[in-house]
Amino acid sequence: MMNLLSKIQDWGDHHHPKWLDYLRIVLGITLIWKGVAFALNLHAFTVLMEDSGLGTAVSISLIAHLIIALHIIGGLLIALGTHTRLFCLLIIPILMVAVFYVNFPQQQIFRPYSEFWLSCLVLAGLICFLIEGDGVLSIETVRKPATSES
Repeated sequence: MMNLLSKIQDWGDHHHPKWLDYLRIVLGITLIWKGVAFALNLHAFTVLMEDSGLGTAVSISLIAHLIIALHIIGGLLIALGTHTRLFCLLIIPILMVAVFYVNFPQQQIFRPYSEFWLSCLVLAGLICFLIEGDGVLSIETVRKPATSES
């Protein structure tokens, strides 16, 4: 399994066109925007917590704050091009829930994800950059030491 992941990572590092970096930056900005939208819609979580017990309310609150943090921090780091694969891997499950539960109108907690097609595109972008990685226009590329040829 690790060998397969290593092969995917190597392939992504060597086959990364520059235009994909611009898409990565747009993806990161979109994630930040959705994280802020989610934070502004915490009222739906408050309503959900009013009808539940203390343990469930704490769990719902933790999940809501985790989603917001992952979107904002992950979006920023993906846009900058650092730890892209890690944050794509962490955000993919959230987007999968958003895509598959978006059709249930009674679930108001997914209101920030009401744009079904946008959620699908973001999920596709996350999967793409999980494979492709950071790219040329990234902080990670700047950080790598230059190899000197003799």
